[in-house]
Amino acid sequence: MQELLNNIRNCTICSTHLPLGPRPVVSAHPEGKIVIIGQAPGTKVHASGIPWDDASGKQLRKWLNVTDEDFYDETKFAIIPMGFCYPGKGKTGDLPPRPECAPQWHDALLKKLPNVQLILLIGMYAQNYYLGKKAKQTLTETVANHKAYLPKYLPLPHPSPRNRFWLTKNPWFEVEVLPVLRKRVKVLM
Repeated sequence: MQELLNNIRNCTICSTHLPLGPRPVVSAHPEGKIVIIGQAPGTKVHASGIPWDDASGKQLRKWLNVTDEDFYDETKFAIIPMGFCYPGKGKTGDLPPRPECAPQWHDALLKKLPNVQLILLIGMYAQNYYLGKKAKQTLTETVANHKAYLPKYLPLPHPSPRNRFWLTKNPWFEVEVLPVLRKRVKVLM
C-alpha cells in the first residue's frame, strides 16, 4: 500500500494542466472500512496537503458525526478524490477533477482496501463514475434514491458552503439520508 500511495503522491501525469502544479492528496490504509470519494482538492487543501481541510470538510465531518481524530484515522476512513490535485478555477467555481486520476489509480487503491464496507460518493463526478448507468439523471435524484445503492455505495451532495441552496431546497436530505449515513458510519467504526 505504501508504495502505491507514494506513486500517487509523486504523480505528474497531468501536471501541464494544473495551474498550481501537482500536489496529489490521498489517504488510505489496508484496514480502512469506509472510503470517501469526493471531487478534487480546493486551494486550501492544495496548500495544506490535508484532505478535506476546509469548510467543506468541516461540514462533511458534521454530516458523518465524527471527530477530526476519527476522520483522519486512515484505519477508519480512506480518502480518495476523483482528481488528486487542485484542477484550477472555472467560471462558477473549481474546474472538474482531472479525468486521468480515477482510471489511473482508483482500481489499484481499492484492491488494497479489502475491508471496505461503504463507499461514500460525494458529488456527480464520483456518482457517475462509480454508479454508471445506475446513477439517476441528476444528483438530487441519485441522492434521493440512496437506498438503491446500499450497502456498498451511499451517494451524497457536496458539503460545500456553496451548496446551501441545494440543502435548503431539499430538506429531506437531513431527515432521510443523514440518519442512514450516521448509522452506517457508527456501526463500521
